[in-house]
Amino acid sequence: MIVKSHEADRFAANPPKALRVALVFGPDAGLVQERAEKLLKSVVADLTDAFNVSDLNESTLVSDPARLSDEAAAISMMGGRRVVRVRNAGNNLADLFEEFLEDPKGDALVVVEAGDLAKGTGLRKLFEGDDHAAAIACYADTARNLEDVVRDAMRGAGLSIAPDALADAVSRLGSDRGVTRRELEKLVLYAQGQKSVSLADVQAVMGDEAEARTEEASDAACSGDFSRLDLALERLWVADTSVAQVLRGAMGHFQRLATVRENVNRGEPVETAIKKLRPPIHFLREQSFKAQANRWNDARLADALDMLLEAEALSRTTGVPAQAVCGRTLMNIAALARAR
Repeated sequence: MIVKSHEADRFAANPPKALRVALVFGPDAGLVQERAEKLLKSVVADLTDAFNVSDLNESTLVSDPARLSDEAAAISMMGGRRVVRVRNAGNNLADLFEEFLEDPKGDALVVVEAGDLAKGTGLRKLFEGDDHAAAIACYADTARNLEDVVRDAMRGAGLSIAPDALADAVSRLGSDRGVTRRELEKLVLYAQGQKSVSLADVQAVMGDEAEARTEEASDAACSGDFSRLDLALERLWVADTSVAQVLRGAMGHFQRLATVRENVNRGEPVETAIKKLRPPIHFLREQSFKAQANRWNDARLADALDMLLEAEALSRTTGVPAQAVCGRTLMNIAALARAR
């Protein structure tokens, strides 16, 4: 039978008790895995349970066709129903499953994972046309589906999400459900301690926004804000941002401040000096950057740059943990920003 797209997730989470064999297929590999695991977990909660889970692939069944019936008929040593997982299946297994469906052995649930299968051929045709089997197609998420995926993920973490943040998140996701899940997990970790996810949170975590995360840490250090810096560093490490990128970003930040100070020393208003920077400072950061330019003088900017250069050398040439070196250096710079 064919499971319709709008029913697929509900079906996978709670399949009919009489279901014996299911084919989960399509171009979205992450969604194939997610739905296959939902089906399997409807019978066995722990998929690492070797007594109740048999994990096979196409090459194993091609070389030993009897293995499918043997595993499906096996009795669990711990009691309860077993599952058989078949990964990376293709049309080479069509004849084997046709024979199996004619006389299924045992009571195990067999879940077959496959890639994009052409309509009307091989495995797909077999499962779609058999009343005792299910065929679940997995195609890339639509914008509407993604909105539900994002909302559900945030709700599950006790978070709400602002409408503009939701729209921006959806625009960055959708190529693969597995990638979508990983991005949403990062967003949840980033937003820990908050009640709602904002547009700034989405932009800081998703896509090519590592620069925004390093800017947050640099702004906090230059402003002497220890709490904000501590949170910014935690978010950087959660997002797997490299230490080298954080240090280079901080050095670039101080070099831009030094350029502004140089022009101010020549008699230029600080606002004009900031406007001349290329690429320009984002409008949301202009006030903070202006305050930093007024706080720092040439001597302290030179000290901060020396500290960052030393940190870069330490992180590359010694056994000291690089994240610890980076964090200590930025905290010391924040202390320097506070000093009068």
